[in-house]
Amino acid sequence: MPHPLFEKHQTLLQQAVAAIEARGYWSPYAENPRVYGDTAIEDGRQAFAAYRGAQFYLDQPGVIDRGGAEVSPYGLPLDISYPRCSSDALIAAAKSAMPAWIKAGADTRAGVCAEILARLNARSFEMAHAVMHTTGQALMMAFQAAGPHAQDRGLEAVAYAWREMKQVPETALWEKPQGKNPPLKMEKKFTVVPRGVALVIACSTFPTWNGYPGIFASLVTGNPVIVKAHPTVILPLAISVAVARQVLKEAGFDPNLVSLLVDDAAAPVAKDVAMNPEVRLIDYTGGPDFGNWLEEHCRHAMVYTEKAGVNCIVVDSIDDYPAMLKNLAFTLSLYSGQMCTTPQTIFVSREGVKIPDGVVSAEQFGRDLANAVSQFLENPARAVEILGAIQSPATLARLEAAHELGEVLRASGAVAHPQWPEARVRSPLILRVEASDERAYMEERFGPITLVVETATTAQSLATAERVIREQGAITFAVYSTNPLIVEHAEEAALRVGVALSINLTGGVFVNQSAGFSDFHATGANPAANACLTDSAFVASRFFVVQSRRHV
Repeated sequence: MPHPLFEKHQTLLQQAVAAIEARGYWSPYAENPRVYGDTAIEDGRQAFAAYRGAQFYLDQPGVIDRGGAEVSPYGLPLDISYPRCSSDALIAAAKSAMPAWIKAGADTRAGVCAEILARLNARSFEMAHAVMHTTGQALMMAFQAAGPHAQDRGLEAVAYAWREMKQVPETALWEKPQGKNPPLKMEKKFTVVPRGVALVIACSTFPTWNGYPGIFASLVTGNPVIVKAHPTVILPLAISVAVARQVLKEAGFDPNLVSLLVDDAAAPVAKDVAMNPEVRLIDYTGGPDFGNWLEEHCRHAMVYTEKAGVNCIVVDSIDDYPAMLKNLAFTLSLYSGQMCTTPQTIFVSREGVKIPDGVVSAEQFGRDLANAVSQFLENPARAVEILGAIQSPATLARLEAAHELGEVLRASGAVAHPQWPEARVRSPLILRVEASDERAYMEERFGPITLVVETATTAQSLATAERVIREQGAITFAVYSTNPLIVEHAEEAALRVGVALSINLTGGVFVNQSAGFSDFHATGANPAANACLTDSAFVASRFFVVQSRRHV
């Protein structure tokens, strides 16, 4: 008999599989706040407020003590404590929970995962407030990115994995003709077997959007998951783990299939846990140093990383110059550049930007871009809803130091938040640097930092951007040109270095946005990431197929 949760969500799963094959727009989770009810925002705020100054309850094994030192980037004290558990105890409990989860089969696991996502969706505004006050995202961005968009990414991973598992039949009758003799007959049974315990090492800026793909890809393929939250951003994943454990328990499974691992900056545990030979899958989002270390040292596990890169834009020519500037102003301002997709380096040739009325010099383009950002952010009340707050003091320090890298076209400054006077809000810094000053632009500078690099020609811009991406990696690449040959060269460069390309964005779509079920986030083909969120390769290596056979 099919599990009730599979019957409940079977149509949704089929629709999700159809969506990843069609690659058009589709989402089962509403991004319109009104759909969640008139009181949803306030209800979410109250749910979040109840966590503050309290102990977060998780009935997990191996509790050593309690930890947690989250501080809101908006200046709000959180004072939430979480159970700090022995990683060995979590691993042992996860392994004990596996047999029944394996026997349940792909359909049941997919149904349970879909139910977890449905429960998370119902609590999207609770999650929004939790993400806002740990990552610094503004409330509406936190709602969309950590709520429905993250849930899209989770379901997308479930759909890919479910489709891959369902391509393996559960049984088969094998008959081999033997001429005049009776045929040889065998009954064969095929079982999807998980790789083992999975570790998800989450980031501090998009804990659910970047975390859910790995969590759900591993869980649906039969692997128990230990979620290692970033020590400054625990609450969103604690809520996610609590919801998952509750659904698993109600569905008749051991809740220790999903658990939360908490540490602190003074005593990090991720490296030790990752090196445990019982950990067979690792998903990581964060800086390149630790990501590279995981790839190099964790040979016992399948390691999926999304690290940092230097996202580039080449500006050559455009039909609608003001629309391009407006698009770029939003792109550079959104969440203060604290996105792995935000462009950092903009290449423009000294020959200028060709527009219908003539040519805009490279120098003028830099000034126009700076002015466009300033105009876009001139209303402080509106600005803070776009900029959000700076998540980490390290990003603030990096921003201050960056002023020395080149000629300041637009200085970064503090923006007063009308509701949160202690919020760490900063506007974008825009600098002009020469193409010869590779020290400035050949490394990632995470945060609201943009470098306008002047080259001799657009051909040099394309060649330099390609070299930057090849050596440093990138998640996104963009080109502005009305010349079909330039666009063709940009497309060819993007194929060579394996990066997603956006062409002449002037409307309501921005290079740093990625749509679930349609866009492939990262490619795994350049140093910024070794995996794609999401494709078949992201899920297929998380399980094996084991067969048994007997004569009929």
